[in-house]
Formats: sequence, structure tokens, C-alpha cells
Amino acid sequence: MSGAFEPLEAGDPVVVGPYRLTAKLGAGGMGAVYLSHTAGGHSVAIKTVRPELAENAEFRRRFRQEVEAARRVQGFYTAPVLDHDVDSGQPWLATAYVAGPSLAEAVGRHGPLPVPSVLLLLAGVAEALSAIHGADVIHRDLKPSNVLLAADGPRVIDFGIARASDATSLTGTGVSPGTPAFMSPEQAAGKRVTPASDVFSLGQVGVFAATGRGAYGDGSAHALLYRIVHETPDLTGLPAELAFIARCLAKDPAQRPTPAEVIALCQGASATPLRQSGDWLPAAVGADIPLRTPGNAGPVEPQRVATHVETPGVAGQLGTPGVAGSLGSPGIAGPVGAPTPQPPTHPAYSPPQHPYTPTHFAPTTPPHPAPAWHPPHPRPRRTKTFLALGAVLVPLAIWGSNLMADDGDNSAGNTPDPKVSASPRASAAPPTPHTYKNIDIPIDYFIRFGDTPPKPMNNGGSTRNTEESDFYFFQGNDDELIGSVGSKVVVLDAQQQGTLQTCRTDTRFTRELGLSQVPTGTRLCVHSSAGNIALITYRGNSPASDPSRYITVDVTVWRNAEG
Repeated sequence: MSGAFEPLEAGDPVVVGPYRLTAKLGAGGMGAVYLSHTAGGHSVAIKTVRPELAENAEFRRRFRQEVEAARRVQGFYTAPVLDHDVDSGQPWLATAYVAGPSLAEAVGRHGPLPVPSVLLLLAGVAEALSAIHGADVIHRDLKPSNVLLAADGPRVIDFGIARASDATSLTGTGVSPGTPAFMSPEQAAGKRVTPASDVFSLGQVGVFAATGRGAYGDGSAHALLYRIVHETPDLTGLPAELAFIARCLAKDPAQRPTPAEVIALCQGASATPLRQSGDWLPAAVGADIPLRTPGNAGPVEPQRVATHVETPGVAGQLGTPGVAGSLGSPGIAGPVGAPTPQPPTHPAYSPPQHPYTPTHFAPTTPPHPAPAWHPPHPRPRRTKTFLALGAVLVPLAIWGSNLMADDGDNSAGNTPDPKVSASPRASAAPPTPHTYKNIDIPIDYFIRFGDTPPKPMNNGGSTRNTEESDFYFFQGNDDELIGSVGSKVVVLDAQQQGTLQTCRTDTRFTRELGLSQVPTGTRLCVHSSAGNIALITYRGNSPASDPSRYITVDVTVWRNAEG
């Protein structure tokens, strides 16, 4: 999430239930998230459900059940469900808006937290779990992106909601809902889940907060799940004061401490009594909190998109919303800003006066018509459109699932980080993103990121073994596959920003994915062997009535970005 809000687009609702929407906070696998306010002026996050999920009767049943259960949760360290309507055409719920970065963002941007902060974090999240479990709810998807860091302590969001997605095709056969890197062994094995599962996830969250990496490394989902079930966690670098976290990671749920016991362990490990004094976070992390306060934002201008145009945008940035958890957290995406042709030498805004007041779209260069290209399969073609990237969203923070952010991408709209500005890359202009919308890739075809625009190709050989196949769509034995010959594909978490910085720093690489496991809207970072980096957004596949089989993707390319 960045330090600003995303403007509503043409397809976004203006009113949901009794709430008038003022900005878009993000979009995830289950729907979009918007900012609104109660009649008394309190900020709320409105989470809507995607239409195709709303049409699923089993999803509605479970969603209603989980929302009703979540409403019973009352705890200081939770973001409570305040309102909902599960019977409308588009179900929605309203939660308290939390001003603060997620733990994922904070660690990704500023590095691991110090021990005192981690102890307060663990104690606060454990207290939240006590409230959640006390309402007969199991979180099922506790992870760094579902823990927000407010000025007065952590907040746990999206508790219990992950279970509703189990009724849909968003989860694979035999796989429990949740995020693989932070699942418990019983979740990974598809077994019965109890409150102890959340304690295991809490232990993984603690390791991540203290070390900046996952307790079970990185890699493909299958590799992670195998290690979680069969191997011991890697606690290298974990401070001695936090050694008790190993108890949370016991394979046997019965051997794990309860949330109340975790709080006691935190108190015993602290040199001073645990107290939330308002300065529990490092100064750099605390400085991010005011940037997420709705009252500091100026008016959000509507976004304008030009078709048939490919226009370079602000160097090194791409506007994709940041979200968290199953439905997206009350996170925020960047403002539309006037582009700058070179990296700034000073912050692009002054937080005390107007932290992130959006400005109007202003193309870097005048738009020029670009010819449409039609992939070679026999059906009526729709015209290709290119997003005008004259102004893009501003990434102020990044998901750091496995390592600390160390990127010199200080383009317009980014707050320069002292650590980043010291790197060699910071002295050079980041590569300019180029976005191509609605590219149809027929089955057994591939695209190359170096082409302008990328065109589906088939050289007569095996698509998935062709050296120049930067991104392919392939018919496997048991499933249709998407992937890259470069073997460096990362599935972005809902919380993550689709930025160059994210793609450069996230190393949870795999080579390919079964298409049945990829819901519409999934975003992938793909690294080519030629040094190009691309953000690919999966928009869906061909309808059953179409004589051709293809997928549709949006592609944003940063060329020569690996240097």
C-alpha cells in the first residue's frame, strides 16, 4: 500500500448500501475494497464481493456464516466488522479502517523490527486471537499482510473470512484456504483446523517480523507446503529473546501454546513491562502511519484512460492496487500524479502540509496512435488497447515476504529511503514501464517482453521449452499451464503493489502454474532471461463458445530492469 488513495474508476460503484464511496483501497481475489465514512465521520473500509462469487450459493452461505461469526469478535487488536449485507446482489461488509502499514509492507520497506517491537506485536496479535477464538472463529489466513501496524498497536484483519472462499474454485482440490507460506501443517495437509493453527501462523509471523524472511524459506507453493509439513523451521538469526517462537511452530497442534500463553511468554521475554505507549514502532515505520490517514488526503480525481495509446509513465512505477487478505485490507493505493522524466532528488510531497494530494493526469509525452495487433486465431477480434501511463500509482511500500527491500527506484511520488538512496541503482533513472492491455495468448503460444507490443508466437517447437518464451500458455497433461522458461515467476499476494520494486525484491520463484489455480485478477511478476521484468495480470480465458482457446492478460514491461 502506498500513502494515498486510488480514485474511483468508471466501473466502480459510487454507493454501497448506505455508504458513499470516496476512494478505492484495492482489489483482491474476492472483491474490491473502498473507503467510506459513517454518518458520524468515522472512516470505514467497504469490502465488496465479486459478482461471480456472489452467484455461488455455497459461497453465499459460508460468507453469511463467517460474517455473522466475525461480527461477534470484539477485541482491541482487531478491526471489527461494523456492518454488512450478505443478501444483496453484491454482498458487502464494512470494517473499521486502520491507518497504518501492514507488517509485510513495514518489513519490506524498513527491514526487520527490533525485539521490543516484535514482543509487543506478538502480544497484541495473540490478544486478538484470543478475542477471535473466543467468538468461535478461526482466522485461517493470519499472515504479515493481515496484520496492520497502527500507532497504538497491531490490528488483525480479515479473520474468518478466508473460509468462505473454500466454496469456490479459488482454492485447489484438497487445499485449505489460506496463504501457503504461513499455513499450519494441518492446513497444508487439508486436515481439520483448530485455533492452534492460528498460533502456528502467529509463530511464522513472528519469525518474519524479526528476521525479514519466512520460517520455511521461499519457492513454489508445493515446496513450501512440503517443508511446513515435514521439515523444521529455519530460525537462523532469530534473537534469543524470541526463542519461544519455536514452541508456536510445533508440528503437533497440542504442543503449541495458547494465545494467552504466548502473551505470558512475551511478557517474560521483555526487559520491561509490555506497554503500548504510542511509540512502539521504529521511527521510520511510525512515519508511514500519517500517510494512511484519510483526513490528510486531498480530493481524489477521477482516472482517465486513453485507448490505442502507449505512453511512457513515471519511471519505475505501475498503478495496481494494494490489498490484503482474502477480501483486501483497508490498505491504500497510490494517487494519480503528474509524471517526472527523471528521479527526484527530494520527496515528491511534503507530509506535514499535503502528504499525498492527487493531481490530474498529465502524460509525459503526447499520445500517439498505436496500431492494433490481432493474435492468430479465427474469431472476431476486439481492438487492443494500451493504458496511457502518463500518470500512475505511487508505490511507497512493498511486500517483503522473504527479504528486505533494497531498491533504488525513487521515481516521482516515492519517498526516498536513506538505505535505498545509498545504493548504486538510485543514481540512475529506473526503466520506464510500458503497458499493453488485453493481449490474447492462444494455447501453445508465448510472448516475448522485448517486443513492442508483445505478440503471441509459436515457433513450431515446445512452447514451454523455447528459450525466448518469456511467458507461455501451454497444454499440460493434467491442466493448462502458464509460466516462463526463465523459471522466475512470482504470484503476488493480494497485499502487494504491482511495482518494479516489488518484482525486483520478491524471490518466491516458481516456473509455472496450473491455470485452474489462477483466479481472474491474479498478478504475476515474471523475470525473463534477457533481463526484462514484467507484471502480468490475468484477465480470464476464452468462453466455451469460442472456437479458439486462449487467455487474456495485461502486460507491463520494464525492459533491461535486472541490471
